Amino acid sequence: MEVNLKFLLVDDSVLIRKKLRSILEKCNCKNIFEAENGKIAIELVKQEQPDVVFLDIIMPDKDGIEALKEIKEYNSDIKVVMASSAGTQSHLRKAIELGAYDFIQKPVTLEAVANIIEKIIKE
Repeated sequence: MEVNLKFLLVDDSVLIRKKLRSILEKCNCKNIFEAENGKIAIELVKQEQPDVVFLDIIMPDKDGIEALKEIKEYNSDIKVVMASSAGTQSHLRKAIELGAYDFIQKPVTLEAVANIIEKIIKE
């Protein structure tokens, strides 16, 4: 089954974006955009109107928390999934308070991403 959602992957690591993209493609997701920092992410959100944003927390130029705030102010319907590595628990709490939809732990797994996509589709 094809997933008719638009995804934006935001991470300063090309490897992590590549991995996320390949996981999403395995889940039959076709509309995938990428940004390497929060600043570019905001521009792409306005241009492409994604349904789901996978957002890294720690990034240069504009971190995930700042970007999340702006995305939510721009369009509160966008589902923002925070991607966090170990040691970002305090950031996660802040992200949830700011309206993050969910979060995944890095390294990102197919199972974690598939579960989130299923949850979004069911809503």
